[in-house]
Amino acid sequence: MKYNSIGNTGLLVSELCFGTMTFGGQQDDMWGKIGKLQQKEVNEMMEAVIASGINFIDTANVYSFGQSEQLLGQSLLDLNVARDEVVIATKLLAKMKDKPNSAGLSRYNIFNSVDASLKRLQLDYVDILYVHGVDPMTSLEETVRSLNDIVETGKVRYIAICNWPAWMVAKAQAIAHYRGWHKFIGLQYYYSAVSRDIEHELVPMALDHDLAIFPWSPLAGGFLTGKFTRTGEETGARRANFDFPPIDKDKAYDLVDAMGDLARIHDSTIAQVALAWVRQQKGVTSTIIGAKTLEQLNANIDSTQLLLTEDDLRKIDKISPLSMQYPGWMVERQANYRK
Repeated sequence: MKYNSIGNTGLLVSELCFGTMTFGGQQDDMWGKIGKLQQKEVNEMMEAVIASGINFIDTANVYSFGQSEQLLGQSLLDLNVARDEVVIATKLLAKMKDKPNSAGLSRYNIFNSVDASLKRLQLDYVDILYVHGVDPMTSLEETVRSLNDIVETGKVRYIAICNWPAWMVAKAQAIAHYRGWHKFIGLQYYYSAVSRDIEHELVPMALDHDLAIFPWSPLAGGFLTGKFTRTGEETGARRANFDFPPIDKDKAYDLVDAMGDLARIHDSTIAQVALAWVRQQKGVTSTIIGAKTLEQLNANIDSTQLLLTEDDLRKIDKISPLSMQYPGWMVERQANYRK
């Protein structure tokens, strides 16, 4: 397992991050469609994760409405995992109960949510706290200040962002810089060979601000596994019951075909090719993988052994090119006078 530094923090995390969205879940709710792993299965998964060298574990308060955090925390205790050998990340934003102040990025909810997460995780602190999305009701400065203050309590060591537009990330970093507050260290965003939207603005911004990129759903919700083809799909696959995140399926089918050819050349799987593609992209520090079975988990971990060639990458890029958007194409055109 390779370890990469998160920006310029000096904090090293494994090139794969284990996501725990499959922990918990009820039979008929959204989380149940993603995964229903309980403590025995969770412990087996976590044992394999730690043995592989993965030291970066990702959860969120809203995953199965707290069950994921509870199961993860108990697993760390059951397996006697040394606290200083893992980097634990969680998130806040979503509504956790039917009360007016139980959601968002207000100071009130940030402090309450962190306390609740720590209780479920049975930890004294989390290493990384993500804001899970945008709160349109709370001023950005209020949120950034509250996150700075929660770090100062010692309950959180670093802060990071999910699902914000690039302009908002840059503005938040500027507020923190000029106020002398703690800055964000990383970005967790949806990124796969079939969905490359973050390359327009977020990747260039991340590189400029020295922010780590942690892609979620690198297999596009399971579509880039080979379970889905134009001739049919595997009914037991997650995406068959929970069609998310949205993708261009015609392009995805073409990618599955091309990745299948590469998988045969490299004696690997389509999923491993898809994971390797994300891992080798500019700015990516740690790719988030999930699994419902040990077999899936071990196969995903083994993807780190696959190194795609420049020719392999070109074959994938040819199918999934990112069309230039304005003002990008105008910037490129006008920059010619400097060449």
